[in-house]
Amino acid sequence: MSRQNLKQQIYSQVARIGKVVGHGHRLELLEYLAQGERTVEALAKLTGLSVANTSQHLRVMRQSGLVEARKDGLYVYYSLTDDEIVRLLSSMRKLAESHLADVDRLVRSYLTVKDELEPIPRQELLDRARRGIVTVLDVRPSEEFASGHVPGAVNVSLKDLEQWLKKLPHNQEIVAYCRGPHCVLAFEAVAKLRENGFQARRLEDGFPEWREAGLPVEKSIMPESENSKA
Repeated sequence: MSRQNLKQQIYSQVARIGKVVGHGHRLELLEYLAQGERTVEALAKLTGLSVANTSQHLRVMRQSGLVEARKDGLYVYYSLTDDEIVRLLSSMRKLAESHLADVDRLVRSYLTVKDELEPIPRQELLDRARRGIVTVLDVRPSEEFASGHVPGAVNVSLKDLEQWLKKLPHNQEIVAYCRGPHCVLAFEAVAKLRENGFQARRLEDGFPEWREAGLPVEKSIMPESENSKA
C-alpha cells in the first residue's frame, strides 16, 4: 500500500467520527448520553424524534465507536464509550463560538441576556462546597442526577424550584448547573433565584465536563419506578 493510499484510508476512518458530529440531532443525542445511559425510547422522547429515527442515529453512532449498548430485559441501554467524547463536544462548541458568528449571536440573544454575570469555575465551586459556604443545585431530571452529580448538590428541577424558594438559604450564594454551558435550565434557574432575592450564579459548564475533568462525583439510587422510565 502506498503512503498516499494509507493516508486516505486513515482519513476515511476518521471521517466516520465526522459523520456523527456533523449532524445536529446526533450532537443532541450525544449530549443526553453524556449525562448517563438511556434507552432509545427515552432518547426519542427527549429529542422529539421518532423511535425509528432515533434508532437509526444510534446505529450510526455505534458504528463509529462513540456509543455502546447493553441489553437489560426488554430494554437496550445506550451510553458513551468514554469521556473523550465529552472533550470532543466541548472543543467543537468552543470552536463554533469563536468562529461562527451565528453561534455567538444565539448565545448572546437567548442565554447571556438571562445571565450576564461570569459563571463560577469548577475548582472554585469544589473548594467552596468543601468549606460549606455555597449551596449547589443540580437542575437536571432526577435520573440524570442519580447517574452522577457534584458532591453535595441538591436535585431541584426547574418546575419544582418555586416550591424550594422558602427552603433555600439567603445567607450564602447558590450555584446552579445543568447538562452543559448552553443548557437553558441553569440560566432560567439562576434568573428565578435572583428575582426572589438570592445571590445566584451558574457553574461555568455542566456535569459531564465536571466528571471529565476528574473532579469528585457522587451517585444516588433512583427509585425503581423512575428508573424504568429512564
